Amino acid sequence: MPNEVVQIAAVGHYCIAVCFQDGASGLHDCSSLLREEGPMAIPFRDPDFFAKVRLEDGAPTWPNGYDMCPDWLRMEMEAGGELSGPLAAE
Repeated sequence: MPNEVVQIAAVGHYCIAVCFQDGASGLHDCSSLLREEGPMAIPFRDPDFFAKVRLEDGAPTWPNGYDMCPDWLRMEMEAGGELSGPLAAE
């Protein structure tokens, strides 16, 4: 899976540092999670919960089971100009 995330870490205020399998990497602003409604989104209002991001099968995942599709994350990061590295979209 070329868009598999191989490293992830919460950094700063609602940002994640992401490294994809192809070497592209960057910071993604996840503050939009704070505006989402519903029981899966409510825990993100706690910065300590957000910081518990981990990888599960190449996807950023949190303890409540919320995950981000790596393909979607890649597209968002490319569209926002958040990626750099040897194979990042130009």
